[in-house]
Amino acid sequence: MAVIASQAPIFYAEIGCAELSNYLRTSKPSIIFVLVDTNTHNNCLNIFLQQLETTITIEVIEMEAGEEHKNIETCSGIWETLSELGADRKSLMINLGGGVVTDLGGFVASTFKRGIDYINVPTSLLAMVDASVGGKCGVDLGNLKNQIGVINQPQMVLIDSQYLTSLPANEMRSGLAEVLKHGLIASETYWEKATNLEALTLEDLDDLIIESINIKSSIVQQDPTEQSIRKTLNYGHTLGHAIESYFLTNPNKVTLLHGEAIAAGMVMATHLSFKICGFPENKLRDITKKLNELFPKIDLLEEDYKIVIDLLKFDKKNSHGNINFVLLKDIGEAKIDVNVPNDQLLEAMNYYLKN
Repeated sequence: MAVIASQAPIFYAEIGCAELSNYLRTSKPSIIFVLVDTNTHNNCLNIFLQQLETTITIEVIEMEAGEEHKNIETCSGIWETLSELGADRKSLMINLGGGVVTDLGGFVASTFKRGIDYINVPTSLLAMVDASVGGKCGVDLGNLKNQIGVINQPQMVLIDSQYLTSLPANEMRSGLAEVLKHGLIASETYWEKATNLEALTLEDLDDLIIESINIKSSIVQQDPTEQSIRKTLNYGHTLGHAIESYFLTNPNKVTLLHGEAIAAGMVMATHLSFKICGFPENKLRDITKKLNELFPKIDLLEEDYKIVIDLLKFDKKNSHGNINFVLLKDIGEAKIDVNVPNDQLLEAMNYYLKN
């Protein structure tokens, strides 16, 4: 089975292996570079290499794991390694890892010698349903999320849930936040299915992943460069990214996983939706309850509010000095470019802390 996200085909399970082999036979890259981090080197690399049918030279490049390494310094090290190993414009980079690896690896490939081909093989739930799909790739600028980057499609994306068997529970939960976001912006039926985790089987998980990718792919196809509907994929991310950035560099805070910050951001965004867009109050209560059951309450204090609000000015959706939010009129009915006054931002953060 395959779906098309803009120009990039997405293949599932064993079909992906066959498609990759076909691609290598026809495109004949000069060298294959496999980018991993310290975790995927240990847990995923052997599985991937055993499935790779090619006589082309393979070089493995390892980076440190973690959001704190998603920066230009890491890129510089990989660019230098590519040069030292003889990479040319016909080389191929395969990014085997979670969102940090696929984001950074796509950016490295897109900029090395003005662009070499790359393929994403996401190994975390977050990367499968979000980071590796849609062609966005880039790095952080200090503690500011994804400030440097490009939109450039991979040659293909290979999705295989067997890589999830080594994923810690908190990383699975982090990826679930993006699955739930897709439900909130696109489908109440999918939201209900994704929050009914008691009955979830491995087969159900595969179905959820495919449906989540289909939701994002459909949106990306309609708006590849994020001029309109693609902005809805940022639901919960405006405050969520600001909180994630703040916690990333504050020595008194525990660094948050992406999904933990976005879950908090979605509770706040849903409260703003209720206040500004008439989102149903009973659904606000239900969403708040379900997200709070799934994700631990983050250590946000009232004295943190001003710093978080100050960080909002770096959000990529902003224009002409306005901070733009994605809000909901109802589940599956999003509204983009909503300007939110500071007093309602404070109210939303208070709502999160007290519920």
